[in-house]
Amino acid sequence: MNVLPNLDRVVPVARAAAEQVASSAEMLASLSGFVHRQYRFILAVIAISLCLGVGYFVATPSTYTATASLIIDSRKNQLFQQQSVLGDIPIDSASVESQVQIIKSETIASAVIRDLHLTEDPEFAGSPGLIATVSGWIGELFGSDRSRSEFDRLRRTTESFANRLTVRRVGLTYIIEIGFRSLSPDRAAQIANAASDAYVVDQLDAKYKATKRASSWLQDRIKELQEQASAAERAVVTFKAQNNIVESGGRLMNEQQLAELNSQLVVAKAQFAEAKARFDRIQTVILADNPDSTVDGTVTDTLNNQVVSKLRSQYLDLATREADWSARYGRNHLAAVNLRNQMQGIRSSIMDELRRLAESYKSDLEIATQRAASTEKQVEQAVSASRTTNEAQVALRDLESKSQSYRALHDNFLQRYMESVQQQSFPITEARVITQAARPLKPSAPRLSLVLSIAGATGLLFGFGLARLRDLSDRVFRTTDEVETQLQAHCIAILPRIEPQPGLPVPSIAQRTPRQVVPDGGLYWHVVHNPFSSFTESVRAIKVAADIAARNGAGRVIGFTSSLPNEGKSTVAAAFAELLAQSGARTILIDGDLRNPSLTRGLMPSAEFGVLEVLAGKRDLGQVLWREPETGLDVLPAVIPSRHAQTSEVLASSAMRNLVDDLRKRYDYIVVDLSPLAPVVDVRTTTKLIDSYVFVVEWGRTKTDVVQHAMNSARHLREQLLGVVLNKAELSMMSRYGYGGYYRNDYYHRYGYSE
Repeated sequence: MNVLPNLDRVVPVARAAAEQVASSAEMLASLSGFVHRQYRFILAVIAISLCLGVGYFVATPSTYTATASLIIDSRKNQLFQQQSVLGDIPIDSASVESQVQIIKSETIASAVIRDLHLTEDPEFAGSPGLIATVSGWIGELFGSDRSRSEFDRLRRTTESFANRLTVRRVGLTYIIEIGFRSLSPDRAAQIANAASDAYVVDQLDAKYKATKRASSWLQDRIKELQEQASAAERAVVTFKAQNNIVESGGRLMNEQQLAELNSQLVVAKAQFAEAKARFDRIQTVILADNPDSTVDGTVTDTLNNQVVSKLRSQYLDLATREADWSARYGRNHLAAVNLRNQMQGIRSSIMDELRRLAESYKSDLEIATQRAASTEKQVEQAVSASRTTNEAQVALRDLESKSQSYRALHDNFLQRYMESVQQQSFPITEARVITQAARPLKPSAPRLSLVLSIAGATGLLFGFGLARLRDLSDRVFRTTDEVETQLQAHCIAILPRIEPQPGLPVPSIAQRTPRQVVPDGGLYWHVVHNPFSSFTESVRAIKVAADIAARNGAGRVIGFTSSLPNEGKSTVAAAFAELLAQSGARTILIDGDLRNPSLTRGLMPSAEFGVLEVLAGKRDLGQVLWREPETGLDVLPAVIPSRHAQTSEVLASSAMRNLVDDLRKRYDYIVVDLSPLAPVVDVRTTTKLIDSYVFVVEWGRTKTDVVQHAMNSARHLREQLLGVVLNKAELSMMSRYGYGGYYRNDYYHRYGYSE
C-alpha cells in the first residue's frame, strides 16, 4: 500500500492550516496591542461623546408621542352594494405600503394643518432660524408680499408636521400605526387622531369622487351603447327583410318547408316503389304462359277484390268437380269437358279483371312517379333557397351577435350605473380606526438610555477610527520588529528612559587630580551607579553584540550616531564606554562630534584642549586625555573655541587615521561619539576609521522616514552597522506594543534588577 501520495497531500494542507492559525493569532495579537496602546485615547473620546450626549439630553426639551392604529380591512363591507364599480383589487403588501405613503403625503398633512390651525401654533410655525429670519427681514425690506409669507409659513408647518409624523406597518399585518410627536401630550394625541381621521375621510372622498366620475362616464357610455344596440337591432331587421328571412317558432320558414318537403319526398318515393312493385307483379301474372298462374297469382289488391275472389272460388269449385269427374268418368267425358270450359271462361274473366287492375296499377304508378318527381324538384328548389338563406345567415349572425353584444354591454353598464348611484349615497372605505390615540403618560424623547447608548456607540466608533488614524500617523519606532522590518537592521537593545539622580557625593576640588572626570548624578553615570538596572542590562546587550562582532573580525572601533540631535547617542556612547571600562577592558571614549561636542560639555566642561590640538600637533595625547578614576575610562574631549566649517575634512584626514591607528595599539575598545547623520555629513567621512556603527534611535519620537532617509544617504555606514538601539523607551508603555510584561516581570526582580 502506497502511503506517500497521501502524505504529500496531507502535509501541504496541514501547513496551510498552521499558517492560517498563526495568521489569526497574529491578527488577534495585533488587535489586542492596538487596543492596549490606544485604550486611553478611545476612553477619552467615549467620555467626550457621553458628555455631549448628556448635554444634548439636558438641552433638548421633552417630547411626547401618541399612537393611533387603523386597519386596512381585506373583508370589504358589501352592505348596500353588490360589487364595486372600480373593481375589487386584492389587498397585498404593496397595497398596504402604498397606504402608508398616502398617510405620509402632503394631502393628509394639509388637511390636518387646516383643521387644527397648526400654522398658528408656534411649535410648528415658529422661528425657522437665524438665517431664515434674516432672509425674511430682507424680503420685507424689499417689499415681499403677504402671500409669500403665508406660503413660507405653510411650507415650514408642513415640513415640521412630516418630521414629527411616523407611520409604520405592524409586521406583515394590515394594521398601520400612526404616531405623532409633540411637546404637549394632549396635542400629540389630538394630531395623531386627526391624521387617522383625515386619512379615512380622504379615502371616502377619493372613492366618492372616483365613483362620481365613473357614474358620469357610465351615463355617457350607456347612451352611446343604447344607440349602438338600437342601430344593430335595426340592421338585423332590415337584413332579414332584404333577404326574405322569416322565422316561425324559432325556425326559419325555408328550413321548415325543406323539412316538410323531405318528408313528402320520402313518402312519394315509398309510394312509387309500392306502386311499381304492384304493377310489376301483376304484369308478371298477366304475361305468364301458365293458365293456372292467372288463378293462383295474386297481388295485394286481388285479395281485396270481390270479383276476383268470387271467380276464384267458382274456379276452384269447378276444378274440384272436374277432377272428380275426370277421375270417375275419364277426362274426355262431356261433363268434365263442360267443367273445363266453364273453368276457361272463369280464367278469362279473372284475366280481364287482372288487366283492369293492371291498368289501375299503371295509373297509380304514373301518379306516384309524377308526385315523386314533383316533390324532388320542390326539394331541389328548397335546398337552393336554403343555401342562399344560409349564406345570408352568416352575415345575419354577425349582425345578431353585434346586436346582442351591444345589448349585453348596455345592460351591464346600466347595472353598474345603478350600483354607482347607490355608492354615491353610501360610500364605504376599507380603512377603519381600531385604536384611538390616547394621551401619553411619559415623554418618548429624549431617552437618557438611548442617548447614552448612541453617544457611547458613536464615541466608540469615532474613538476606534481616530485611534486607528492616530496609530497609523504614529510613524515612529517602538518595537524591534518595526526596526528590523523598515530598516532591515538588527535591533540590539532597547534602553529605557532614565532620569538624573541628584544628591550623589562629588569629590571636592582639592581631592581631584588634573583632567579627572568627576562622576555626578547625571545620566552619563547611570551605568556606574545602577549596575542592576534595566538600562545597564540593555547596555550589556550592546557590549555582547560588540564582542561577537569583534570575534568575527569586525574590529573594536565603535562609533555611535543618530539621525537627529538630542536622541541620546552621547549618553549611550558614554554608558557603553563606562561598561567596557568597568569590565576591565582598556577603553577610550572620543568626542567625535566636532560641530556640537555635547559629550565634552557634559563630562569635562572645564577642558581647554582636545582632539583638534592633538591632530594639529599642538599637544600630545597624554596632555589632553581625561580619566574617570572609578572605572579607569579615558576620555578624549573635543574643545571647539569657535565654529569650525571643515570638521568633515578633519575626520577624514590622515592625522585622524594615524591617531586612531595609534589608539588601536593602546586600547581594547575605542568608542567614538559622532555627530548626527541628517544635519551634517561628518559621519559619512568616518567609514575608514570606524569598524562598526551603533545607530541610536529615540523611541516613540524619531520619525521612520527621517531614519530611513539618513541611513540611505550613508550606504557605507549601513554595511558596517553593528545594530540599532532604541533609546528613551517608556517601559510602562512597552506592553502596548506587543512586549507584554517583559520589562516589568517579577522574575527579573529576583536577580536584583531595578527599573
